Amino acid sequence: MDAYSRTVIRVAASVTPHVASVRTRRGSGSAVVFTEDGFMLTNAHVIGSASGGEVVFADGVEAKFEVVGIDPLSDLAVLRSRNGAPAAVTLGDADELVVGQLVVAVGSPLGLAGSVTAGVVSALGRAVPVASRRAGRVIEDVIQTDAALNPGNSGGALSDSAGRVVGINTAVAGIGLGLAIPINATTRRIIDTLHTDGRVRRAYLGLVGMPAPLPAAVAARTGQSAGVRIMEVVRGGPAEQAGLRRGDLVLSVGRAEVRDAQGIQRQLFADAIGVKLPVTVLRNGAMVDVVAVPIELTVD
Repeated sequence: MDAYSRTVIRVAASVTPHVASVRTRRGSGSAVVFTEDGFMLTNAHVIGSASGGEVVFADGVEAKFEVVGIDPLSDLAVLRSRNGAPAAVTLGDADELVVGQLVVAVGSPLGLAGSVTAGVVSALGRAVPVASRRAGRVIEDVIQTDAALNPGNSGGALSDSAGRVVGINTAVAGIGLGLAIPINATTRRIIDTLHTDGRVRRAYLGLVGMPAPLPAAVAARTGQSAGVRIMEVVRGGPAEQAGLRRGDLVLSVGRAEVRDAQGIQRQLFADAIGVKLPVTVLRNGAMVDVVAVPIELTVD
């Protein structure tokens, strides 16, 4: 047997017992057990407005679950099995992924529990729009993979070759194009907050950006190689009121260097609401400092 097959088989055997099929009145999907006392991670869109439902684990055991917390803006939800659950999966760090790396998806596509597909990381740092009446809401830093995903894979595991779950599968964007929410420091904070508080309060700036390299001279002077190019500024939002503009290259937020959208997101949790937040941008070759005051982000 070739090395590739051995790796996929090993990961499938390691991860599949920790992945459940989820059923609600609204529909179905998958979930991943991430604590030893029966807490599970899935997509918010799998749960919708449901307060509970049923899960079926890989060994055929069925259990009721209740919704502990849900966060539509990250498309994550935390559930808890009422009747016990398998042991917790090992969570990894999606920030360590590289394009071309082997990944394995485990879930229940089309209701077929315990289905395994394999592929590679096709791209990193993708952004997916969130359905909302307020412009500029996206899920940042999504993993793109060519591992085959189908309806029902949502909420299931995307694992690396060591069997560590590095993403929660969230969408099928086309043939050979699947997307997953990364497991990293930012999403772990969201998961922990859902686990303990049931909801996530966020600060809101009102901008959409993407990573961009700094000009060579600026990079040499600052020691920073990249920032976040502002692609959209929401009219009337805190970013516009602070004087931020489309085309600005964000270097730091809250005096913390940012190289990608996740770097901004790390600054925009509950403790930043209503607090003056210094932002440094590169504009027309010059560094410009502004002060923004984030508001609380409301879900509509």
